[in-house]
Amino acid sequence: MRYLRSSEAKKKLHAIEEEDALFSTKKIGPRSYLSSTMTDRFDCFYCRDNLHGKKYIMKDDKHVCVRCFDKLCANTCAECRRPIGVDAKELHHKNRYWHEGCFRCAKCYKPLVSEPFSAVDNKVMCEKCSARQDGTRCQACYKVVMPGTKNVEYKHKVWHEECFTCLTCKEPIRSQSFLTKGEDIYCVPCHEKKFSKHCACCKEAITSGGITYQDKPWHSECFVCDTCRKPLAGTRFTSQEDKVYCVDCFKTSVAKKCCGCQNPITGFGRGTNVVNYEGNSWHEYCFNCKKCSLSLAHKRFVLNGEDIYCADCAKKL
Repeated sequence: MRYLRSSEAKKKLHAIEEEDALFSTKKIGPRSYLSSTMTDRFDCFYCRDNLHGKKYIMKDDKHVCVRCFDKLCANTCAECRRPIGVDAKELHHKNRYWHEGCFRCAKCYKPLVSEPFSAVDNKVMCEKCSARQDGTRCQACYKVVMPGTKNVEYKHKVWHEECFTCLTCKEPIRSQSFLTKGEDIYCVPCHEKKFSKHCACCKEAITSGGITYQDKPWHSECFVCDTCRKPLAGTRFTSQEDKVYCVDCFKTSVAKKCCGCQNPITGFGRGTNVVNYEGNSWHEYCFNCKKCSLSLAHKRFVLNGEDIYCADCAKKL
Protein backbone atom coordinates (compact mmCIF):
# COMPACT_ATOMS: atom_id res chain seq x y z
CA MET A 1 0.00 0.00 0.00
CA ARG A 2 1.25 3.46 -0.90
CA TYR A 3 0.97 6.16 1.72
CA LEU A 4 0.03 9.71 0.76
CA ARG A 5 1.98 12.60 2.14
CA SER A 6 0.02 15.40 3.78
CA SER A 7 0.40 17.74 0.78
CA GLU A 8 -0.83 15.04 -1.58
CA ALA A 9 -3.80 14.39 0.68
CA LYS A 10 -4.76 18.04 0.66
CA LYS A 11 -4.59 18.20 -3.13
CA LYS A 12 -6.70 15.11 -3.39
CA LEU A 13 -9.25 16.58 -1.03
CA HIS A 14 -9.43 19.80 -2.99
CA ALA A 15 -10.13 17.80 -6.15
CA ILE A 16 -13.29 16.31 -4.68
CA GLU A 17 -16.30 17.25 -6.75
CA GLU A 18 -18.11 20.31 -5.35
CA GLU A 19 -21.86 20.32 -4.86
CA ASP A 20 -23.95 22.28 -7.33
CA ALA A 21 -25.93 24.38 -4.87
CA LEU A 22 -28.25 26.84 -6.65
CA PHE A 23 -28.89 30.30 -5.16
CA SER A 24 -32.21 30.38 -3.33
CA THR A 25 -33.89 31.61 -0.23
CA LYS A 26 -34.71 28.12 0.97
CA LYS A 27 -34.06 27.26 4.56
CA ILE A 28 -31.02 25.06 5.18
CA GLY A 29 -30.11 23.19 8.31
CA PRO A 30 -26.75 22.14 9.74
CA ARG A 31 -25.24 18.78 8.98
CA SER A 32 -22.91 16.68 11.12
CA TYR A 33 -20.32 14.13 10.09
CA LEU A 34 -21.01 10.58 11.19
CA SER A 35 -18.31 9.46 13.56
CA SER A 36 -17.95 5.97 15.01
CA THR A 37 -15.67 4.02 17.29
CA MET A 38 -13.47 1.48 15.53
CA THR A 39 -14.03 -2.13 16.56
CA ASP A 40 -12.03 -3.70 13.75
CA ARG A 41 -8.37 -3.20 13.10
CA PHE A 42 -7.94 -0.27 10.71
CA ASP A 43 -5.36 2.48 10.49
CA CYS A 44 -5.98 6.21 9.82
CA PHE A 45 -5.62 6.87 6.10
CA TYR A 46 -3.29 9.81 6.75
CA CYS A 47 -1.27 9.29 9.93
CA ARG A 48 -1.51 5.45 9.94
CA ASP A 49 -2.37 5.42 13.65
CA ASN A 50 -4.22 2.33 14.80
CA LEU A 51 -7.92 3.26 15.09
CA HIS A 52 -8.95 0.24 17.14
CA GLY A 53 -11.17 1.45 19.97
CA LYS A 54 -10.81 5.06 18.84
CA LYS A 55 -13.22 7.55 17.32
CA TYR A 56 -12.92 7.98 13.55
CA ILE A 57 -14.71 9.50 10.53
CA MET A 58 -15.45 8.01 7.13
CA LYS A 59 -14.34 10.57 4.56
CA ASP A 60 -14.63 9.54 0.90
CA ASP A 61 -14.65 5.87 1.90
CA LYS A 62 -11.47 6.40 3.95
CA HIS A 63 -11.04 5.92 7.67
CA VAL A 64 -9.73 9.15 9.19
CA CYS A 65 -8.87 9.86 12.81
CA VAL A 66 -10.35 12.96 14.46
CA ARG A 67 -7.04 14.81 14.53
CA CYS A 68 -6.31 14.28 10.83
CA PHE A 69 -9.88 15.17 9.88
CA ASP A 70 -9.70 18.50 11.71
CA LYS A 71 -6.29 19.21 10.25
CA LEU A 72 -6.64 17.95 6.69
CA CYS A 73 -10.26 17.35 5.79
CA ALA A 74 -12.35 19.89 7.65
CA ASN A 75 -13.93 22.73 5.62
CA THR A 76 -12.98 26.31 6.49
CA CYS A 77 -15.76 28.53 7.85
CA ALA A 78 -16.48 31.42 5.47
CA GLU A 79 -17.13 33.70 8.43
CA CYS A 80 -14.49 33.04 11.07
CA ARG A 81 -11.96 31.35 8.71
CA ARG A 82 -11.43 28.50 11.16
CA PRO A 83 -11.79 24.77 10.41
CA ILE A 84 -15.20 23.23 11.01
CA GLY A 85 -14.26 20.30 13.21
CA VAL A 86 -15.83 16.89 13.65
CA ASP A 87 -17.89 17.93 16.64
CA ALA A 88 -19.16 21.15 15.06
CA LYS A 89 -22.38 21.47 13.06
CA GLU A 90 -21.75 22.65 9.53
CA LEU A 91 -23.89 24.56 7.02
CA HIS A 92 -23.07 24.98 3.35
CA HIS A 93 -24.34 27.01 0.40
CA LYS A 94 -22.78 27.31 -3.06
CA ASN A 95 -19.58 25.56 -2.05
CA ARG A 96 -19.13 27.77 1.00
CA TYR A 97 -19.25 26.49 4.55
CA TRP A 98 -20.06 27.91 7.98
CA HIS A 99 -20.14 26.87 11.59
CA GLU A 100 -23.73 26.76 12.74
CA GLY A 101 -23.12 29.77 15.00
CA CYS A 102 -21.32 31.71 12.23
CA PHE A 103 -24.15 31.40 9.72
CA ARG A 104 -25.83 34.73 10.40
CA CYS A 105 -26.94 37.88 8.60
CA ALA A 106 -24.05 40.13 7.57
CA LYS A 107 -26.11 43.21 8.49
CA CYS A 108 -28.11 42.52 11.63
CA TYR A 109 -26.27 39.33 12.72
CA LYS A 110 -29.52 37.42 13.08
CA PRO A 111 -28.89 33.62 13.08
CA LEU A 112 -30.02 32.17 9.77
CA VAL A 113 -30.18 28.46 10.65
CA SER A 114 -33.49 27.20 9.24
CA GLU A 115 -34.37 30.80 8.22
CA PRO A 116 -34.91 32.21 4.70
CA PHE A 117 -31.86 34.10 3.43
CA SER A 118 -30.32 35.64 0.34
CA ALA A 119 -26.72 35.77 -0.85
CA VAL A 120 -25.66 39.25 -1.98
CA ASP A 121 -22.06 40.04 -2.97
CA ASN A 122 -20.76 36.92 -1.17
CA LYS A 123 -22.63 37.89 1.96
CA VAL A 124 -25.62 36.13 3.40
CA MET A 125 -28.46 38.31 4.66
CA CYS A 126 -31.88 37.79 6.14
CA GLU A 127 -34.94 38.70 4.08
CA LYS A 128 -35.43 42.10 5.71
CA CYS A 129 -31.84 43.24 5.33
CA SER A 130 -31.71 41.95 1.76
CA ALA A 131 -34.84 43.93 0.92
CA ARG A 132 -33.36 47.06 2.50
CA GLN A 133 -30.20 46.58 0.48
CA ASP A 134 -31.83 46.21 -2.94
CA GLY A 135 -35.49 47.07 -2.41
CA THR A 136 -37.54 49.88 -3.93
CA ARG A 137 -37.50 53.07 -1.87
CA CYS A 138 -40.49 55.21 -0.97
CA GLN A 139 -40.68 58.51 -2.86
CA ALA A 140 -41.61 60.37 0.33
CA CYS A 141 -39.48 58.99 3.19
CA TYR A 142 -36.82 57.24 1.01
CA LYS A 143 -37.00 54.15 3.21
CA VAL A 144 -37.31 50.72 1.60
CA VAL A 145 -40.82 49.53 0.82
CA MET A 146 -40.65 46.06 2.32
CA PRO A 147 -42.25 43.17 0.40
CA GLY A 148 -45.75 42.43 1.63
CA THR A 149 -46.37 45.89 3.10
CA LYS A 150 -49.18 48.13 1.85
CA ASN A 151 -47.96 50.56 -0.76
CA VAL A 152 -49.14 52.81 -3.59
CA GLU A 153 -47.69 52.69 -7.10
CA TYR A 154 -48.27 55.65 -9.44
CA LYS A 155 -46.40 56.46 -12.65
CA HIS A 156 -43.75 53.81 -11.98
CA LYS A 157 -43.03 55.23 -8.51
CA VAL A 158 -43.78 53.65 -5.15
CA TRP A 159 -44.83 55.06 -1.77
CA HIS A 160 -45.65 53.51 1.58
CA GLU A 161 -49.43 53.74 1.91
CA GLU A 162 -49.09 56.13 4.85
CA CYS A 163 -46.57 58.28 2.91
CA PHE A 164 -48.83 58.83 -0.11
CA THR A 165 -50.46 61.99 1.26
CA CYS A 166 -52.17 65.17 0.07
CA LEU A 167 -49.71 68.06 -0.23
CA THR A 168 -52.14 70.45 1.51
CA CYS A 169 -53.89 68.55 4.31
CA LYS A 170 -51.17 65.88 4.72
CA GLU A 171 -53.79 63.13 5.07
CA PRO A 172 -53.04 59.73 3.44
CA ILE A 173 -54.92 59.28 0.19
CA ARG A 174 -55.35 55.50 0.66
CA SER A 175 -58.28 54.31 -1.50
CA GLN A 176 -59.68 57.79 -2.19
CA SER A 177 -59.57 59.58 -5.53
CA PHE A 178 -56.79 62.13 -5.98
CA LEU A 179 -55.67 64.78 -8.46
CA THR A 180 -52.22 66.05 -9.40
CA LYS A 181 -50.70 69.40 -10.28
CA GLY A 182 -47.25 68.89 -11.74
CA GLU A 183 -45.51 66.51 -9.33
CA ASP A 184 -47.78 67.44 -6.41
CA ILE A 185 -50.60 65.19 -5.20
CA TYR A 186 -53.88 66.46 -3.74
CA CYS A 187 -57.02 64.89 -2.37
CA VAL A 188 -60.12 65.99 -4.29
CA PRO A 189 -61.39 68.51 -1.67
CA CYS A 190 -58.00 70.24 -1.37
CA HIS A 191 -57.51 70.34 -5.14
CA GLU A 192 -60.95 71.91 -5.60
CA LYS A 193 -60.29 74.44 -2.87
CA LYS A 194 -56.91 75.43 -4.27
CA PHE A 195 -57.39 75.31 -8.04
CA SER A 196 -61.08 75.23 -8.97
CA LYS A 197 -63.16 78.30 -9.77
CA HIS A 198 -65.63 79.26 -7.07
CA CYS A 199 -69.24 80.14 -7.68
CA ALA A 200 -70.08 83.84 -7.36
CA CYS A 201 -73.28 82.86 -5.54
CA CYS A 202 -72.53 80.00 -3.11
CA LYS A 203 -68.72 80.40 -3.09
CA GLU A 204 -68.27 76.62 -3.45
CA ALA A 205 -65.86 75.10 -6.00
CA ILE A 206 -67.15 74.46 -9.52
CA THR A 207 -65.97 70.95 -10.33
CA SER A 208 -67.77 70.50 -13.64
CA GLY A 209 -69.92 72.51 -16.01
CA GLY A 210 -70.88 75.94 -14.75
CA ILE A 211 -71.43 79.19 -16.62
CA THR A 212 -69.73 82.57 -16.78
CA TYR A 213 -71.58 85.87 -16.62
CA GLN A 214 -69.93 89.27 -16.35
CA ASP A 215 -66.56 87.52 -15.97
CA LYS A 216 -67.79 85.64 -12.90
CA PRO A 217 -68.23 81.84 -12.64
CA TRP A 218 -71.50 80.30 -11.48
CA HIS A 219 -72.86 76.83 -10.87
CA SER A 220 -75.63 76.26 -13.38
CA GLU A 221 -78.02 75.55 -10.51
CA CYS A 222 -76.99 78.78 -8.73
CA PHE A 223 -77.61 81.09 -11.72
CA VAL A 224 -81.34 81.66 -11.12
CA CYS A 225 -83.94 84.41 -11.43
CA ASP A 226 -83.80 86.69 -8.39
CA THR A 227 -87.60 86.66 -8.13
CA CYS A 228 -88.92 83.21 -9.04
CA ARG A 229 -85.63 81.29 -8.58
CA LYS A 230 -86.00 79.57 -11.95
CA PRO A 231 -82.63 78.43 -13.43
CA LEU A 232 -81.53 80.76 -16.19
CA ALA A 233 -78.81 78.67 -17.86
CA GLY A 234 -79.68 78.28 -21.53
CA THR A 235 -82.62 80.74 -21.38
CA ARG A 236 -83.13 84.46 -22.10
CA PHE A 237 -82.61 86.71 -19.10
CA THR A 238 -81.72 90.28 -18.21
CA SER A 239 -80.12 92.03 -15.27
CA GLN A 240 -80.89 95.04 -13.12
CA GLU A 241 -78.55 96.38 -10.42
CA ASP A 242 -76.44 93.20 -10.29
CA LYS A 243 -79.50 91.00 -10.12
CA VAL A 244 -80.63 88.67 -12.89
CA TYR A 245 -84.22 87.99 -13.88
CA CYS A 246 -86.07 85.76 -16.25
CA VAL A 247 -88.01 87.61 -18.97
CA ASP A 248 -91.42 87.11 -17.31
CA CYS A 249 -90.34 88.35 -13.86
CA PHE A 250 -88.48 91.30 -15.34
CA LYS A 251 -91.58 92.37 -17.29
CA THR A 252 -93.98 92.10 -14.38
CA SER A 253 -91.82 93.14 -11.43
CA VAL A 254 -88.87 95.22 -12.54
CA ALA A 255 -89.22 96.80 -15.97
CA LYS A 256 -90.47 100.38 -16.35
CA LYS A 257 -93.69 100.94 -18.29
CA CYS A 258 -93.56 102.81 -21.57
CA CYS A 259 -95.45 106.14 -21.33
CA GLY A 260 -96.55 105.54 -24.90
CA CYS A 261 -97.88 101.96 -25.08
CA GLN A 262 -97.94 101.20 -21.33
CA ASN A 263 -96.08 97.93 -21.95
CA PRO A 264 -92.91 97.04 -19.99
CA ILE A 265 -89.63 98.19 -21.48
CA THR A 266 -87.59 94.97 -21.43
CA GLY A 267 -85.07 95.33 -24.21
CA PHE A 268 -86.51 92.19 -25.82
CA GLY A 269 -88.57 91.87 -28.94
CA ARG A 270 -89.09 94.80 -31.28
CA GLY A 271 -86.35 97.35 -30.75
CA THR A 272 -84.09 97.77 -27.75
CA ASN A 273 -83.54 101.52 -27.62
CA VAL A 274 -85.22 103.55 -24.86
CA VAL A 275 -85.87 107.25 -24.46
CA ASN A 276 -85.76 108.63 -20.90
CA TYR A 277 -86.87 112.13 -19.99
CA GLU A 278 -87.61 113.61 -16.55
CA GLY A 279 -88.30 110.21 -14.95
CA ASN A 280 -90.44 108.98 -17.82
CA SER A 281 -89.48 106.29 -20.34
CA TRP A 282 -90.60 105.32 -23.82
CA HIS A 283 -89.75 102.67 -26.32
CA GLU A 284 -87.95 104.51 -29.08
CA TYR A 285 -90.63 103.39 -31.52
CA CYS A 286 -93.32 104.82 -29.16
CA PHE A 287 -91.67 108.23 -28.78
CA ASN A 288 -93.91 109.96 -31.34
CA CYS A 289 -95.83 113.22 -31.58
CA LYS A 290 -99.23 112.81 -29.96
CA LYS A 291 -100.92 114.65 -32.81
CA CYS A 292 -99.09 113.88 -36.06
CA SER A 293 -97.33 110.64 -34.93
CA LEU A 294 -93.98 111.95 -36.16
CA SER A 295 -91.08 110.06 -34.53
CA LEU A 296 -89.36 112.44 -32.16
CA ALA A 297 -86.28 110.32 -31.44
CA HIS A 298 -83.23 112.57 -31.73
CA LYS A 299 -85.50 115.57 -32.48
CA ARG A 300 -86.81 118.57 -30.61
CA PHE A 301 -90.08 117.96 -28.80
CA VAL A 302 -92.46 119.55 -26.27
CA LEU A 303 -93.85 117.69 -23.25
CA ASN A 304 -97.41 118.63 -22.32
CA GLY A 305 -98.49 116.63 -19.28
CA GLU A 306 -97.69 113.03 -20.22
CA ASP A 307 -98.00 113.74 -23.94
CA ILE A 308 -95.25 114.76 -26.33
CA TYR A 309 -95.58 116.95 -29.42
CA CYS A 310 -93.35 117.99 -32.22
CA ALA A 311 -92.48 121.69 -32.35
CA ASP A 312 -95.01 122.43 -35.10
CA CYS A 313 -97.91 120.67 -33.38
CA ALA A 314 -97.03 122.24 -30.06
CA LYS A 315 -97.52 125.71 -31.56
CA LYS A 316 -101.09 124.79 -32.51
CA LEU A 317 -102.11 123.73 -29.00
